[in-house]
Amino acid sequence: MSFASFLVTQALNALALSALLFFISVGLTLIFGIMRIINFAHGALYMLGAYAGYSLVLSTGSYWAALALAPVLVGGVGVGVERVLLRPLYRREHGAFLLVTFGLALVIAEAIRLGWGPTPRRFPVPPILAGSVTILGDPFPTYRLFLAAFGCLMVLALWQFLERTRLGLLVRATAQNAEMVHALGVNVDWIRAGVFGLGCGLAALGGVLAVPLVTAYLGLGVSVVVEAFVIVIIGGMGSFVGSVVGSLLIGFVQTFGNFYLPDLALAAIYLAMLAVLVLRPRGLFGHEE
Repeated sequence: MSFASFLVTQALNALALSALLFFISVGLTLIFGIMRIINFAHGALYMLGAYAGYSLVLSTGSYWAALALAPVLVGGVGVGVERVLLRPLYRREHGAFLLVTFGLALVIAEAIRLGWGPTPRRFPVPPILAGSVTILGDPFPTYRLFLAAFGCLMVLALWQFLERTRLGLLVRATAQNAEMVHALGVNVDWIRAGVFGLGCGLAALGGVLAVPLVTAYLGLGVSVVVEAFVIVIIGGMGSFVGSVVGSLLIGFVQTFGNFYLPDLALAAIYLAMLAVLVLRPRGLFGHEE
């Protein structure tokens, strides 16, 4: 393998990993930006999406149906959680949200254990994405290339939604001044519920996409949510652009770190976070409230 081929292959692997990290970190970012809630249950919802995707593939026989339906189902769970568990707490201290979402994560994890059992679950990639393609003379898995491309498309779609649509304008306005948006006659409660559901659905989408690579197993959410929190801290709490840049940074650091310094790859992630916080205490794109 030539050096140019190696760089391209590793860069594509990093983009594929960054896409998976983006789906969970952007959900955390949107939820914090609108509701000022740090959702400790986000990793459990990512894991729930993985298991839901597995069951949908078994029941429908279609990977694409699972990719479309699992985020909708988990997003619906998120809307219900916001309305039943979180909405009554808005006038209380933020510590209440931490306790409730942490407890919710434990409940979801136990429900998954009881429903699917402790055995890891996995489904194969669809035939159209199986195999590999040749890049600069070397094979590269088609599914990883799909992850990188799909992640880029979702970044553009979400950016267009937030910047170019009326609903996106309301979401951004609610993040800036929810009281003023409410005074203008907009139902802020529905905005919050929708954003929480969207964030949960995006996490579930990442879970479905991850299953063919890493399998669905108990503890999947714990391992990925730590990286997601690092990304949110690096990018800046509540910043969409920050979640994109942070995902790319951690994806590339982890991919090249695993190749060159496998024993220090995890430490490199935290070193990157510390370096950013030293230069920008609120993250790369964070703003003072």
